[in-house]
Amino acid sequence: MSYLRGAAIVALGFIFYSPVSMAAEAIGEAVRIRTEVRGASGPLAVKDPVYRDERILTSKSGLGQFVFRDGTKLAVGWGSSVVIDKFVFDDSNNLQKLSLRATKGTFRWVSGKSKSTAYEILTPAGTIGVRGTAFDFYVGGDGTTALVLLNGEASFCGPGGCKQLTRRCDCVIANRNGNLTDARRVNSRVLETLGNKAALPFLSGNQHLSGGLGWVGGGCSIRAALPIPPTQPERVRPEKKQAQQQKPPTKPDKPDKPPPKPDKPDKPPRPDKPPRPDKPETPRPDKPDKPDKPREPEKPRQEQDRPRDGSRDNG
Repeated sequence: MSYLRGAAIVALGFIFYSPVSMAAEAIGEAVRIRTEVRGASGPLAVKDPVYRDERILTSKSGLGQFVFRDGTKLAVGWGSSVVIDKFVFDDSNNLQKLSLRATKGTFRWVSGKSKSTAYEILTPAGTIGVRGTAFDFYVGGDGTTALVLLNGEASFCGPGGCKQLTRRCDCVIANRNGNLTDARRVNSRVLETLGNKAALPFLSGNQHLSGGLGWVGGGCSIRAALPIPPTQPERVRPEKKQAQQQKPPTKPDKPDKPPPKPDKPDKPPRPDKPPRPDKPETPRPDKPDKPDKPREPEKPRQEQDRPRDGSRDNG
């Protein structure tokens, strides 16, 4: 009996204290995964759910894009760690609270359709206030935090006070000691101040985002002399094998034949030969008439008065 009671206690402990229990609430899903992004239960793939209180970690070249139930979008860049520690809906299915706790790394945030007062982002140096906003932020290993406004308005409050960001591309930098800079336009010197050229990869072009998360940063780009790592294929969860045997893959199409050689240009037509000039007509002399044939001389008639025999004169 005591054995069964002990087994039941172990099973309940596993359910309630496991990183992702069966009763965990899915609050969003992954829409893009590059290289390696891990959740509480292991590597994440596209369309995998993310849960409340789940820690998301990326590798040194990892990139994850997520969409939450209210339409909020979050990009998690390389070498990052973040926990969604609050995600609360009221009875009308409206978001009351979405709270992130970012401990290190680089991120891009685009607010969803909920009220701006529902959002809160916590960093080691202070709290980011969201007001219908899009922005990038970076958290260094020592807790130093940089915030760059991309759209709307935002605020940053720490031990040294608060700063409002109202102009696009405004940037503030804060640290754990309460030091907080004035808002000024972001540029490449910000990376030198942070001591990390990889601090804001979405603005420097060293990591590329897709969809609405990608175009929102236009106009605030900075240049960083940092080699871009090779692009990795997206991690997609393989589909379950169907019971029916799948048909073998079709053979790839043969490459198209090279385009035919262009026809030779037609030879220009030969010019027509000029017509030969007409030969001048030379009048031919008329042939002389043939002379008349001479008439044959008439034969002399025999003398009729020639004396006939015996009729001579007798004298």
